[in-house]
Amino acid sequence: MTFDASFWSEKYNTNQTGWDMGQVSPPLKKYIDQLENKDLSILIPGAGNAYEAAYLFKKGFSDVTVLDLVKEPLENFKKRVPEFPKSHLIQEDFFQHQGQYDLILEQTFFCALDPSLRMDYINKMNSLLKDNGKLVGLLFDFRLTDEGPPFGGDADAYSLAFEKRFHLRTMSPCYNSIKPRLGNELFIIFEKIK
Repeated sequence: MTFDASFWSEKYNTNQTGWDMGQVSPPLKKYIDQLENKDLSILIPGAGNAYEAAYLFKKGFSDVTVLDLVKEPLENFKKRVPEFPKSHLIQEDFFQHQGQYDLILEQTFFCALDPSLRMDYINKMNSLLKDNGKLVGLLFDFRLTDEGPPFGGDADAYSLAFEKRFHLRTMSPCYNSIKPRLGNELFIIFEKIK
């Protein structure tokens, strides 16, 4: 099943955005807080309302790109953070996006995609990262299901899928997830294999 732009636009237009926390994800906030280089080029794909991008921007990160398939979350973001550079708000299919980044933040975007696209996602992530670039963020940790999004998965399946294109530096259960997600998120740090 393909989840096209009209599927996601409908979710925003009917307020069916159960994935939206209304805040920076605590595990990602903790990771961002330890980053020292404010010049990192950072991509957030499938960003939704992009609370992480707003947080990064307010902390002085100067090269943050927000990518989403539909305009609704990007419009929401512009209203919330009007001073954010408009040229870094991109409405585009992730698989068509071109660029090179030091860091890509994953906020369960992977698990929102149809599972048939997972290897395409992994290959695309690898191509978007600079040498030694990192994919950091959250993957859902529950049984893979046909009923999604979100679609699940587990550490073993993720390891098998990602290890051909990434060094798996960290993959561990999140201890600081928001309550509805507690026990269902893995925090990952994957480094690009050249």
